[in-house]
Order: sequence, then structure tokens, then C-alpha cells
Amino acid sequence: MTSTTFFIPSVNMMGAGSLVDAMAAIRSYRFRHALIVTDAGLARAGVADRVANLLAEQDIQATVFDGAKANPTVANVEAGLALLREKRCDCVISLGGGSPHDCAKGIALVATNGGHISDYEGVDRSAKPQLPLIAINTTAGTASEMTRFCIITDEKRHIKMAIVDRNVTPILSVNDPTLMLAKPAGLTAATGMDALTHAVEAYVSTAATPITDACALKAVTLIAANLRRAVADGQDLDAREQMAYAQFLAGMAFNNASLGYVHAMAHQLGGFYDLPHGVCNAILLPHVEAFNAREAAARLADVARAMGAELDGLDDAGAAERCLSMIRQLAADVGIPRGLAELGVKAEDIPTLAANALKDACGLTNPRPASQAEIEAIFRGAL
Repeated sequence: MTSTTFFIPSVNMMGAGSLVDAMAAIRSYRFRHALIVTDAGLARAGVADRVANLLAEQDIQATVFDGAKANPTVANVEAGLALLREKRCDCVISLGGGSPHDCAKGIALVATNGGHISDYEGVDRSAKPQLPLIAINTTAGTASEMTRFCIITDEKRHIKMAIVDRNVTPILSVNDPTLMLAKPAGLTAATGMDALTHAVEAYVSTAATPITDACALKAVTLIAANLRRAVADGQDLDAREQMAYAQFLAGMAFNNASLGYVHAMAHQLGGFYDLPHGVCNAILLPHVEAFNAREAAARLADVARAMGAELDGLDDAGAAERCLSMIRQLAADVGIPRGLAELGVKAEDIPTLAANALKDACGLTNPRPASQAEIEAIFRGAL
């Protein structure tokens, strides 16, 4: 095995009430003016103002930028960056799910490195640490609050840029499940299936290690036990907290083992059609893992066991098929659409989507390399 490096924020606060507890930690950094990056929904709900008020109690001024779209764009990053410079902010606080976190990472990275966010597409393209970033999470799925991944949509090219850079890792992450209680069932389902995809792709990744394996399998177990509960009753604080831990563990796994073709393909659907990332992942996951089973059947058998399957009498191939069946059933139980056609994906666009997927950095660690024709076939099978 080659040498590996394990990336994670230096401080991570979790559990009910951790938002309030985090304020003393934030004050210790001696920041004076924070740019809070969030979305319009959280701003309307008063969550951004609540955070700003908590910061004010610590003698930290805050400016709210609520322009992060569901699939954050280059324009979102540039608008937030302009506001940060105008207000002379010395730190960034992201508030929300993956979209505000990714938008904030783009803002903070360009704030110190200069240039354009597209300059950093790829792996470790920046020269300097980003402006200090604190990530306050409100969903249980993307794990963007603790990863070195940043996904920004390039509106001109209609693609999602994958920026994988150690310098976009936040210095502090906060997962307070009380902030997740108001999330609707559809968002809970989509983000939960996103977390499952992170765990599975990290576990079958060619860059997996014993550390990432442990994180991935525990995440799978927690998701299988708690996602249905969180979707059925959004006020179930225990289910919310267990899902917060699950998505964080899945983030620890993929932040270091990377991902695979599910994400490489889902990024194209998001960039091309502006579709919800978690839903695209959920639909694609069993199709991609069916393709991977030839190389990763034993690992998929482990995933099935982590989901609670009894595999007596099954060989690895049979156990892998059981895994795929369990993933499909979980997705159906939480209301995920059956196919991409329901989302408006068109067969005539598949060659372009496949070509772009093969350029995505997430595909580099997929356990089975694919050709253009094979990626196209997976897309068609998922329609």
C-alpha cells in the first residue's frame, strides 16, 4: 500500500446544542467580521439571523450573503466574494447543506488565492490556505462541512467543476441536529441517500484504507437503521442525530478514499439540468455498483451485511446482488424517483453527459474503469 494522508477539520463539534457551544470556540480565533454564506430559505426562516446574533454576543460582526443556489454557480461565488471584500470580512461562516458550504469554500479560496474559481478545478490547484472557514451544517448528507471537496457549477459550460483541495477544508465544523428538525421529508431522503452513496463509493474505492473502511461501514449501518425514521418523522431528534453522525462518518471516508462513477455522473446531471444532487446519486448508485460488482463483489457483500442482511449460503456475487436490492428498497421506501427520466433526463443528451463524466476527478478511484460506451449504458439503464 502506498502512503496516505487523512484529511479532516481540526475541530468538529457534534450533538444537540453544539451550535451554542461552538460560539466560544469561534471567539477564540479572534475574528472581527464574518461573512455568513447561506441560502434564501434559511435566511427567510431566520436561521442566519440567529447565527448572526450569537456571533454578536461574542463581539463578532456578521454580514449575511444568502445567494447560494441549490447548485452553486460561478456567479454565486463572485457575488459573495464581492460582498466579502466590500465588508472586509476576515472569515467565512457557511450555514446550510452542501450548497452554501461549497459556495463558501469557493469564496474563501479565491479570497486568498486570487484569480477565478475555475482556476482551481481539479486536485490541489491552490497555493495558499483559504480565508478561515467555519461550517455550520443543517442537513445530514453532503458532509461538505468537513471535506476538501467543493463543487461549483460553471453556467457557461453547463458542467459541475470538481475542486478537490486540502486548502478548502474548514477549520471548524458544527453538526447540531436541532438545526435539522425542520427539514422536509424529500430533502431528508435525498441528503440521506447522498450520504449512503458517499459511504458505498468510498468503501469500494481503489484508495480505500482500513480507516476509511471503518468509517464507511459504520455510516452504512447508521443510515440503514435511521434514514427511514428521519424521513417518516422529521422531529425525531435521535434519528436526526444518528444521521448527522452517519453523514459525517461517510464524509470522513470519501474525503480520504474519494468516490467513483456515481458522483462523476451525478455531477453532470446537476450541471446540465440543474437537478438535485442527492436524488441523482440515489438513482445512479445501484446501477453503477452493478457495473462495479465484477471487481467489488466481496466489498458489496460487506455493505449488505452493514445494512443488516443475512447472507448465509450466498457467494460474493449473490451477496452483491442482495446489496443492490437493499439499496433500491431503501431508496423506494424514502420516496426517491425510480429513474432519471422522471427528472427530465433525455436519452439524446447521454453521449455528452458520459463524455463529461469521464473527465470528472471523482471517477479516478472507481474500482472498475469504464469506457464512453459503458458510461452511456449505465445512464440508459438508469433512465
